[in-house]
This record gives sequence, C-alpha cells and structure tokens, in this order.
Amino acid sequence: MGDEVGFDIKLTQTEAEVGDFNVDILAEEENTGKKIIIENQLEVTNHDHLGKVITYASGYDAGVIIWVVKDVREEHRRAIDWLNEHTDDEIEFYLVKIELWQIEDSPYAPKFEIVSKPNDWAKAVKESVGSGELTETKVNQLEFWNALKEYAKQNNSKLRFHKSAPQHWNNMSIGSNDAHISLTINSRENLFAVEFYIPDNKELYARLFTQKDAIERDLDEKLEWMELPGKKASRVKVSLPGELSKRDQWDNYFFWMLNVAQKFKDVFPKYFK
Repeated sequence: MGDEVGFDIKLTQTEAEVGDFNVDILAEEENTGKKIIIENQLEVTNHDHLGKVITYASGYDAGVIIWVVKDVREEHRRAIDWLNEHTDDEIEFYLVKIELWQIEDSPYAPKFEIVSKPNDWAKAVKESVGSGELTETKVNQLEFWNALKEYAKQNNSKLRFHKSAPQHWNNMSIGSNDAHISLTINSRENLFAVEFYIPDNKELYARLFTQKDAIERDLDEKLEWMELPGKKASRVKVSLPGELSKRDQWDNYFFWMLNVAQKFKDVFPKYFK
C-alpha cells in the first residue's frame, strides 16, 4: 500500500475506537507523524462507508484517509475527487481498489490500484492564489518533484518520497526519528544535493563523524560534513552542479539523485543503529 500511495506507513493500531465505531487501521506516516486511517470495504463502495471514513478522519484529525474497496461506484469516485478538490493541502483522500493476483504457481498477493488521489498541483495553486507565493521557481520545483516521483516509479525505485510541494526540498524516511534523507534544489548556486539530515541530535552527528572515512568508502562518495554550530540541526551532503531551468537535463538529475539517495538509505543506518 505504501508503495502505491507513495509514502511510508507505520501501523499504530487496528480496530481503533472512534466513539461507538472502530476504524479498521490507524497508522501514521513515518518521519512526519501525520495520522492515517485506512478503511477496508471488500465490496462495492456505498454511502455507509463513505460516511464512516469522514467520521474516522474527524475523530483522529487524520491527514491521510485511505478507503480500500473491491469495486467503485462512479458517484463515490466523484465524491472523493470533490473532497480532494475542496480541502487544503493538509488533507489527502485516496480511493483504492484491491485485487488478488497470482502469477503461475506463486503465492497470492494483493494488487492495489489507485482510483482517486489528491491533485498536488491543483492544491498548490489553490493555496497560493492571491498570495503571490507561486513564483516561476516554485512552479518549477513542484513540477520537478512530481516528475522525479514518476521517474522513480517507472524505474522501479523502492524509494518513497513525501508529498510534492512547491519548495526546494523533498524528504524521505529511513525508519528513524533521529534523521532522514533530504533531496534539495539550490537555484541560486545551481546545485542539486542529497543530504543526510539530523534535525536535533549532535551526539549522532559526532558518532557518525568519527566513522567518516568508513562511511565515505562505503558510499563511494566524498561528503560535505556540516555540524552547523549554534544550530540544532546537522547535515551530511553531496552535491551535483545543475540548473533547474534545464528541463532536458532533468532525467540526468533524477538518475543521480535516486542513485545517491538509495546509497544513503542503505549505508547510513548501519553506522548508528
């Protein structure tokens, strides 16, 4: 499921109470802690379950609502589309069909198909109308992150990104609250970067720095170590020259970012877990 919707899902509780009702699965997005509810309906969508997912979402102040069904009525698909179009970028509704697949004699496995999901582009524009925030650079940033996610999917990358936004960074979880990987675009200096970002743990940074040579050898990368004295955060990064405006080079930037990010995800946790 996480692969399909594009973020890491961490189970919190099954059959979680919401007043007199119970939501099938209560979870959260790793690294951000955003609450996720998942309602399973192994039949055709109906009004009863549409009402339930909204009730559960309000009960847990969920940011992500996933409704898993056997089949979808058109009026319910339109209802989920409408909810995505008329809520802000803090709320995401997903309508997902589930099928059971078997290839030759392999074990049966679930196959998910997203029928309705948020339109990140439309929401970003809606949030920015009248504020003057959606500059040409921010438009390019949003398009770059969306294109990167599509490139990753087409190339069978196992990396999962946070939701795209018109900003210069996009994060991904490594399964720890102490650190995450951040992909960044520096339009002023014309640099792309992959960072191992530590929000508030100088002890972790110091421990990693004592293993600097081994980490760089493992990664086959020369890293920039940034303790950032006086700040809570620390970071370790590698950069690539490039210009966001050069769209014909985006595939090259995507390839580099995914390759380095995967190495970061494989290597760094070995040195602090």
